[in-house]
Amino acid sequence: MDPIVGQAIEAWQAVRPAQPQRLDRKTGEHVDLLFCVRAQPVAKDYINHTIIPALCVTAGVHTTDVRGNITSHRARSTIASQLYNAKDPMTLFELQAWLGHKDPATTQHSAKITPNTLSKAYTNAGYFARNVRTIEVLLDRNAITTGTAATGQPWQHYDLGHGYCSYTFFEQCPHRMACARCDFYTPKDSSKAQLLEAKDNLQRMLATIPLTDDERAAIDDGRAALAQLLARLADVPTPAGTTPRQTGIRPTATLLPIVEVNQHKQDLSSNGGRDTGLTWGEGS
Repeated sequence: MDPIVGQAIEAWQAVRPAQPQRLDRKTGEHVDLLFCVRAQPVAKDYINHTIIPALCVTAGVHTTDVRGNITSHRARSTIASQLYNAKDPMTLFELQAWLGHKDPATTQHSAKITPNTLSKAYTNAGYFARNVRTIEVLLDRNAITTGTAATGQPWQHYDLGHGYCSYTFFEQCPHRMACARCDFYTPKDSSKAQLLEAKDNLQRMLATIPLTDDERAAIDDGRAALAQLLARLADVPTPAGTTPRQTGIRPTATLLPIVEVNQHKQDLSSNGGRDTGLTWGEGS
């Protein structure tokens, strides 16, 4: 129990009248009950309906809260909840044994999870880390300020590791993780890409991309899932209008890193920045 409760019990034990020991129904031992009058234990109803309300009035607190009336049994529920939400929490089975419950449902009713614990558990589950990825974007400030972007000149370039994609709505492109190298694609080893990287007025930013189920599977399950993704995209038109099957160029896998890491180039280097060797025909 809380230390302040133990101190209050010790203070009461020092002044309460002597009473004969009573039989503990749970342990079968003769013990000193905390509250006795004339050798009889104080009734639970009297504690809940008279003593506790009087104490609440004296302390200036409400007799009810969001969980209902303040009763003598709430102390067990409080300590159970504290142990369940501790830094090194007890499991429900451990709490069940500690509280002496026969039915685990009773333990679940007593131990309530706190919002902080629930939020921490949700964060640790890493849902958004697994379902959202980030990609570096190069913004051509000169194309924006001079107005040439309005005439169709590319002004933003998504860094795929192996090249750049200038498609404005990249996050909506079904081929973003299996680039079909359409007209919007610029290889990094090309002179066009070198001229882009040599510009002094480039602004770098990070864009977050939510993943589809197929893309998640390609990241989590590896080569087989990626081959299936490429096969499904074989006849899906690219932003340029052609399909990967029509272009006849092997799609290049782009495995985007986790958004919290923000190390796009480092993660790509683990893949060598190379084509995975998978074509849209594999796995079909």
